[in-house]
Amino acid sequence: MRILITAISALALAAICAGQDQKAQVKKVRIEYTQPDSGVDMFKGYCAPCHGNDGKGTGPAAAALKKAPADLTALTRKNNGKFPELEVTNTIRGEGGASHGSRDMPMWGDLFRSVSADHMVVDLRVKNLSDYIRSIQDK
Repeated sequence: MRILITAISALALAAICAGQDQKAQVKKVRIEYTQPDSGVDMFKGYCAPCHGNDGKGTGPAAAALKKAPADLTALTRKNNGKFPELEVTNTIRGEGGASHGSRDMPMWGDLFRSVSADHMVVDLRVKNLSDYIRSIQDK
């Protein structure tokens, strides 16, 4: 069964231009349930619209955001060769400061909790998504 939840956020988005005089807008859509054990599927469904399939911040919705999405492949390099796991997991959860600059990025922790009340499933989602982001770091 596919569970859909409504997100007032920039996920599974399409950046659209209504005309030359209007600025690109982020289209709010419903997000689809993904398996919590698949960091790849969660990334493609939830992150790629803004960060791009390659994680470099060039997804189709990026142009409509107030601040450009982070290049998620450069996190380790920018952190002196160490993957900033705590910062990544806190950002995914929507905890701590908005290190990405704005609240354009959804608070995935809230969305994950709306899919499952099971705290362990939410933690699994955050861990697997973080692990996938670790796996796409530039070498």
